Amino acid sequence: VQLQASGGGLVQAGGSLRLSCQVSGRTSSSYTMGWFRQAPGKEREFVAAITWSAGISFYANAVRGRFTIFRDNANNTVYLQMNSLKPEDTAVYYCAARTYLTGSVDEKDYSSWGQGTQVTVSS
Repeated sequence: VQLQASGGGLVQAGGSLRLSCQVSGRTSSSYTMGWFRQAPGKEREFVAAITWSAGISFYANAVRGRFTIFRDNANNTVYLQMNSLKPEDTAVYYCAARTYLTGSVDEKDYSSWGQGTQVTVSS
């Protein structure tokens, strides 16, 4: 499976962005899709994930209530709607796919990765 992330950019604190992850190749309803991010000098961390078939989603504590992950089955696309952005959300954001129905917050459990998209939030 191939993943293509897009939608990053520069936004002021309090603003919003929507990231997209186009999924192509050998797609399956058995996937779980995740978003991770990596800030400068820090390790990559889990942001959100959603099971493709049931649409069950879960979030990191740092983004719960501000970010929403959802998918468009018809277009094989997963989105990350980011509202009330903070400077600490600045990072490169990656989408990833896991070939299991259950989600995971561990990046090691995801086998396919897209290229990152930069999100910069100014104060």
